[in-house]
Amino acid sequence: MIDTERLLLRAWRDVDVAPFAELNADPEVMEHFPSMLEPEETRAMVERIQAHFDQYGFGLYAVQRREDARFLGFVGLQWVPFEAHFTPAIEIGWRLARHAWGAGYASEAARAVLQHAFDVLNLEEVVSFAVPANTRSIAVMKRIGLTHDPADDFIHPRPGLGNLAQHVLYRGRCSTRSQQTGSRERD
Repeated sequence: MIDTERLLLRAWRDVDVAPFAELNADPEVMEHFPSMLEPEETRAMVERIQAHFDQYGFGLYAVQRREDARFLGFVGLQWVPFEAHFTPAIEIGWRLARHAWGAGYASEAARAVLQHAFDVLNLEEVVSFAVPANTRSIAVMKRIGLTHDPADDFIHPRPGLGNLAQHVLYRGRCSTRSQQTGSRERD
């Protein structure tokens, strides 16, 4: 669990699946993804998220607003599941319901996840990526201090993405403490 001033980032619960399915079926939320998700696809995604937590000890946290315990979406870390010039790598990512947009929740949660990544998990670097048109996510990347080098941009290897294949890559590196030497690779 990770706490912030307004949010609780926690393990997933069965009651999260229905609002997560609603979020994944929202055309505005899923605008920069290949398709919206059916309820069974959302359930399978939650199972993959939980399996990632079980295997690595970190993952995509369910985000709950403290004031009313409302489920907002997810923010967290995961191993990038494809090969690219920057992998192996751990991605910081988020997806929040439209009703949660514009309140600073994504940035607040992502800052806490970054601190956890560097101070608790001892990661040296995290990455984040999005299609160039996803200006909301790119704005969060900038707000949390990730940096962009156009030379890092890439074509996502997932087949059938069409105009969603081009991605920008942002990186965040630990700068608050000295790092151990050597690379960290996936178990």
